[in-house]
Amino acid sequence: MLETIFNAANWFALPFWALMILLPGWKVTHRVMESLLPIALLATVYLYLLVTGFNADTLQEFSNPQLSLSSLTSLFSQPSVMATGWVHYVVMDLFVGRWIFLEGWEKRVWTTHSLLLCLFAGPVGLLSHLLTVTVVQGIRKGRPGVVGADQSAEVPQESS
Repeated sequence: MLETIFNAANWFALPFWALMILLPGWKVTHRVMESLLPIALLATVYLYLLVTGFNADTLQEFSNPQLSLSSLTSLFSQPSVMATGWVHYVVMDLFVGRWIFLEGWEKRVWTTHSLLLCLFAGPVGLLSHLLTVTVVQGIRKGRPGVVGADQSAEVPQESS
């Protein structure tokens, strides 16, 4: 059962990544990614794994303020803990990827590279997106006549 849930969570997330990376301009992609339902469904799977997969000893060990790396390694050697942790990554990476996608669209910034990085190394993808937005906005501010998402187009007044 645990293996099935683990695999289902992985396979469930992949079509959303495919839409954002391969079909970013498709109206369906935007409609799907504007919804928080996929994130909520994965978060529900995570909650289920957390509630059913952790016993009192595991919870006590996780709440230990002096939790060591070796203790954490031991905890994650348990399949139920590892599956829960992995689904945590899947949920959070997809949430961040969704944010990158939507913000990139709003600010008219290319996001494919950041989404690929986020899919495989979440925080690196986030950092890539933040740097990309900063660079693109800096370039736009330095070039007269280029309108960025945070700038408004000024329409020249015709002289009479």
